[in-house]
Amino acid sequence: MEWVKKTFQELTKGELYTILQKRVEIFVVEQECPYPEVDGRDEECLHIWSEINGEMAAYCRIVPPLEGDDDYSIGRVLIAKPHRGRGIAREMMNVAIDVLVQEYGVKTIALHGQEHLRNFYGSFGFKEVTDVYLEDGIPHVDMLMVVADR
Repeated sequence: MEWVKKTFQELTKGELYTILQKRVEIFVVEQECPYPEVDGRDEECLHIWSEINGEMAAYCRIVPPLEGDDDYSIGRVLIAKPHRGRGIAREMMNVAIDVLVQEYGVKTIALHGQEHLRNFYGSFGFKEVTDVYLEDGIPHVDMLMVVADR
């Protein structure tokens, strides 16, 4: 599977439209969670995705730390419904982790994962650093990976 990695500035209008469409389709419509999906962070992120038969099958973004934070994070992790259960999420997470470790040189990686995916994220070496909390009505947990422990 081929993975595309682009900064916001490198995205075409069509690619940006598809990314936003998929994120709204899954995080707002499918999960029935009306929240501000366009959060103002996309311009500073690295966007990673793969297509199958011309359709975006998987997507995530690498989010730089906000001022005062230490860790880059992996966010907006999604797999389009027809492509779930095929191992694409695992492959995409490995790509994102490799980018952060090899290209960005990070020592730790954070994520704010939906609670039902904590075992999946844990399988990569992410450890829970908060109790479960509600974010936009969906249970989440903050997790951190120490790269040296991976």
